[in-house]
Amino acid sequence: MGVDDLARPDRLWSAREVLVRHSPVPAEAGVYGWHFDEAPHPGLRAGRLLYVGIAPRRMATRVSTQNLRKRVRYHFRGNAAGSTLRLTLGCLLGLELRRVGSGQRMTFGKAGEAELGKWMAEHARVCWVTCPEPWQAESDLISRLDLPLNLDQNRHNGFHPHLKELRAQARQRARELPILA
Repeated sequence: MGVDDLARPDRLWSAREVLVRHSPVPAEAGVYGWHFDEAPHPGLRAGRLLYVGIAPRRMATRVSTQNLRKRVRYHFRGNAAGSTLRLTLGCLLGLELRRVGSGQRMTFGKAGEAELGKWMAEHARVCWVTCPEPWQAESDLISRLDLPLNLDQNRHNGFHPHLKELRAQARQRARELPILA
């Protein structure tokens, strides 16, 4: 898999295209890349790759059951508790993070998640490359590309300290607010 497959893909896909019943996203292992036609923060440039993710994720004792289709679709329509990309974008866009349910999970609440989903449908585009062990490609891509929205393995990126602090502040504020019903 080449860096260009994600950084300069032949095709980018919208939420409307990947959320259909017969989604073009394969139910296979691989790496996905997110591009945005509007930057979610003034310190970022639009029109380029800003984040990469993998499915499945390799964990200490097992490999997750995720695949590209499940993961990409979840980023478009899930919530911040299950998507670090959604958490990052919501924080950058100034949405209020809140504790929900038992108070252990944090999302942007029903209205905030809907607003984020709308923003992503308008501005986020995704591409992907299948590969059998995507966790091997992830660290290579993060070390070789300028991916300001990735935090894990990305301390060398100039945007990392700002994003890390912004997310920490959002979590701290959420802990101080009442739990949403």
